[in-house]
Amino acid sequence: MLYQINQGTVAYADKIVLKEINFEIRNTEKIAVVGRNGCGKTTLLKLIMGEVSLSKRDSDKDSFIAMAGKPQIGWLQQMTFEDDEVCLSTEIRKVFEPILVMEKRMQELLRKIEEDPVEKLVEEYAALEQRFTYLGGYRYEKDYQMILDRFGFTKQDEEKRLSEFSGGQRTKIAFIKLLLSKPDILLLDEPTNHLDIATIAWLEGYLKEYPRAVVIVSHDRMFLDHTADVVYEIEHQKMKRYVGNYTEFVKRKKTDHAKQEKEYLAQQKEIERLNQIVERFKNKPSKVSMTRSKLKQIEHMDLIDKPEAFDDRAFHTGIRPAFESGNDVLSVERLGIGYDRELAKVAFSMKKGQKLGIIGGNGLGKSTLLKTLTGHIPKHSGKYQWGYHVEIGYFDQQMAQYSSEKTVLDELWDRFPTLTQTEVRNILGGFLFTGDEVFKKVSMLSGGEKVRLALAGIFQTCPNTLILDEPTNHMDIVGKEALEDMLRDYTGTILFVSHDRYFIKQIADSLLIFRPDGVEYFPYGYEDYIEKYGLEKYNSSTEEVLSIHAGDGGGRADMERKGAADGTADSREMDVSSAGKEGARCERDNEQPRVKKTALNPGKEKAKRERRIARLEELMEECDAKTAQLKEEMSLPEISSDYVKLNELQQEIDKLEELSLTYLEEWETLSSEI
Repeated sequence: MLYQINQGTVAYADKIVLKEINFEIRNTEKIAVVGRNGCGKTTLLKLIMGEVSLSKRDSDKDSFIAMAGKPQIGWLQQMTFEDDEVCLSTEIRKVFEPILVMEKRMQELLRKIEEDPVEKLVEEYAALEQRFTYLGGYRYEKDYQMILDRFGFTKQDEEKRLSEFSGGQRTKIAFIKLLLSKPDILLLDEPTNHLDIATIAWLEGYLKEYPRAVVIVSHDRMFLDHTADVVYEIEHQKMKRYVGNYTEFVKRKKTDHAKQEKEYLAQQKEIERLNQIVERFKNKPSKVSMTRSKLKQIEHMDLIDKPEAFDDRAFHTGIRPAFESGNDVLSVERLGIGYDRELAKVAFSMKKGQKLGIIGGNGLGKSTLLKTLTGHIPKHSGKYQWGYHVEIGYFDQQMAQYSSEKTVLDELWDRFPTLTQTEVRNILGGFLFTGDEVFKKVSMLSGGEKVRLALAGIFQTCPNTLILDEPTNHMDIVGKEALEDMLRDYTGTILFVSHDRYFIKQIADSLLIFRPDGVEYFPYGYEDYIEKYGLEKYNSSTEEVLSIHAGDGGGRADMERKGAADGTADSREMDVSSAGKEGARCERDNEQPRVKKTALNPGKEKAKRERRIARLEELMEECDAKTAQLKEEMSLPEISSDYVKLNELQQEIDKLEELSLTYLEEWETLSSEI
């Protein structure tokens, strides 16, 4: 265990962000932290970095942060440049200074050992070399060249001053420095931003093999599937740990929620049943002990919390074209695109209803193509032609940086002045702007909120063709899924740029691929593209390991149950069966009472009923005890994922509860007769 938070709470003034969370970083785990925008993911990273402290709470729970030794923690946000005038190579090589110092000292020690091989010098050299190797001292030059190349920097770029690079490139440089520094705990906040698909695929492999711990905050579902082996979710200020990648987390969360809801309802049903018995017999002196027993049974229950509803609030709207376009939507012939120079030549065509995704490296002209087609920049050469009745809705990724002193309500209302305030507020409500949120200034909105506001305006125009440039940037996973649902149902035409492979896979039915050597049209979806070009290597080892462990756990659980001295499956079935026979016999006796020819003895009959009542009370207690035993068994970790066994146990519980009710009805009948 490298790092641990125990029962930690973080609050800003009166607002609690994280409440009594438990979090651990173990050895070389690759941990994903997921949750809605604003749920506290970045706060967690700040807590790990020491920028935020735990809040003191009025609680008897032990709250603390513990670390093993002094692990080096690296966070992209901490990587800054002291001097923008130094060249890229000089800046990146600063991370090798500790290695170079060690290398120099090792050389000095070797010279001294050759002259006088004293034990103290040999020990110092051995310890230093071990650390040198751990930090990659024997391969730092190779790592430097490899990472620089993977992030798209050339030999010429190495001599450029930092001030000559764009904001996205500077972020990449800081990212390279962080990776090459090789901290014990690597913190990554949205690491796939500003990276093209090829670089993201490489980064996945790098992180998977990274020999230390990694904590990743990301909304990139495919990236998390390929890197994470543990997922922590933050929801409703709380945190829960799941083993596996993102897809496994989604499955497990749904399963756990359904299981908890079922157990909660079953317990509430049991509590209601016991309370009904108490209420029915509380005024009968002869049943005081039984009613007390039922009340104690309720008191001693470990109450199961009602599961909180998933935080799946998402924007939604019905987006339908106001009218249809012609069948030929767009024709592009040898179109030269670029600003001061031509970046690429493009040729393709689009039909009505087609959903074309544009992918490729950064700086190759993807966004430039969209700006050219929408008339925001002039073409260099060639031509393009929009079809008949094409109405375009254009989303520019820069809309996430749009600023205005207008309120959210006025911003949309000014675009559609013929609408009533109620109609405008209804539109905004569909994009999660409710209540007083509509009076927030646009300049105060987050990037994700600005994206939602921009989409609300675009969709309200009811275009039959959408042009979208990185629409999922700044969206959390729920927002991405909502947009995917809307675009899949959209009957119009879509041309979009994205680096989110999962989003591309869900939406695109064809691709336009930008490469340094040209642009290629691919008439099929993303999965077919991957299958053809083999750009990604899917790793199923996590899923296979989970499957194997699940199988072993189920097998072991079965063996333990069969081999147990008490309460085995066989003995339980025998008990339920024998109890069922006894109940059936009683029912037959009640339905077909034997008629005795001799005269009835009232005292003897009363005693017989009293004995039967006492026996029924014993049988009800036995049923309750066995039911509790089975429910406890259902909660065992090795059983929780064995759905066949869970179903068998639940069937036994249902039989016992039905049997107990039969006993209770007979008990009540005999008691009333006495």
